[in-house]
Amino acid sequence: MKFSYVTQLTCSKCSRAYSPDIVQQLCVCGSPLLVSYDFKTLAKMLKPSDLVKRKPDLWRYHELLPVKSPDRIVSLGEGMTPLLRMKKLGTDMALSQLYMKDEGLVPTGTFKARGAAVGVSKAKELGVKGLVMPTNGNAGAAWTLYSSRADIQAVIIMPKSAPAMIRSEVALANSQLYLVDGLISDAGKIAAKTAAEFNLYDVSTLKEPYRIEGKKTMGFEIAEQLGWSVPDVILYPAGGGVGLIAIYKALKELQELGWIDSNKMPRFVAVQAEGCAPIVKAWKEGKKESEFWPDSRTVAFGINVPKALGDFLVLEAIYETGGCAVAVNDEEILKEQEKMIRKEGAFICPEGAAAFLAARKLRKEGWIQEFEKVVVINTGTGLKYMGQEGAELPLLQPDERITRLQVLP
Repeated sequence: MKFSYVTQLTCSKCSRAYSPDIVQQLCVCGSPLLVSYDFKTLAKMLKPSDLVKRKPDLWRYHELLPVKSPDRIVSLGEGMTPLLRMKKLGTDMALSQLYMKDEGLVPTGTFKARGAAVGVSKAKELGVKGLVMPTNGNAGAAWTLYSSRADIQAVIIMPKSAPAMIRSEVALANSQLYLVDGLISDAGKIAAKTAAEFNLYDVSTLKEPYRIEGKKTMGFEIAEQLGWSVPDVILYPAGGGVGLIAIYKALKELQELGWIDSNKMPRFVAVQAEGCAPIVKAWKEGKKESEFWPDSRTVAFGINVPKALGDFLVLEAIYETGGCAVAVNDEEILKEQEKMIRKEGAFICPEGAAAFLAARKLRKEGWIQEFEKVVVINTGTGLKYMGQEGAELPLLQPDERITRLQVLP
């Protein structure tokens, strides 16, 4: 049996096909590329029972991942996080089957490790020596640490307001960190210029096809942990929204393989903060894409994304599953985080708290019913948000570019 059954990269809008054997960024039409697999062959070769004796990490699903050679895997043991029953919080919300998929337990403390593991592994397989990434923080930390393990030079550009602990993670690893006096959208512009000038692999959200492949393993795990079934509702804190897109992709792939019911898909809920809710606004207006959200701000720093490249894919998943998009208040997010800590002993991140708060709100409105099975994705540990003072680092203005850079030969 082959290690991977990847066939091609396919444009998410125009369906143009690309080779997975060379570095690819966006389609010529400007849209993200998605990884395609030979499901027809794989359905005959692989069964759920084949996974039983495999290691409890995301590479147990290697046939459905894009890395073709096991020798190129860069791993820190990521994946197979617990799906925990939240009984006390569920009682408080009048939800009898409330679960948390706890991504705070993966390496680097957030679900970003999944995307970094697969993205960096594929970059290594493709011969990449240097990459650049704009980030709100956690993705940069994850890609830095995995790049260090893979001997790939990482250039990370993040807002100066990113949590101090996350800045420190990047600064201490084998990377070059630049802080921008602005938002992630400003960091993205600088990253694009830097990639072009220094011939770096631009691993901005959805500008490369493989981050989503790592994150989709959350969907595989949820289905496996529920005995190859799916919940009624999945709530996800959406900034760039890649995790939501990825879980939806995973469940569609499991349907292709015949591993889960082809007639049932959970209702997806994209959760944003009231201070940055472009996808919520677009959903309420019935639009297929969002508009740039001016002056965005929220305590849930990871979802402070004023315009996501893959917003149309997030909205598609919501529309296709009969889901919705919800905006929640910063003050209430912090109260929900405290309630989770006190009731369940789980120190979740503000983004995860936002998703639990959305579940509470939707239950009160009757959109979620008492006996429905509800899975909330906690995307990381709250410990990463402790403290806001950090070391002095190079500070860029939004319109600046990086003029000097050392990259591994």
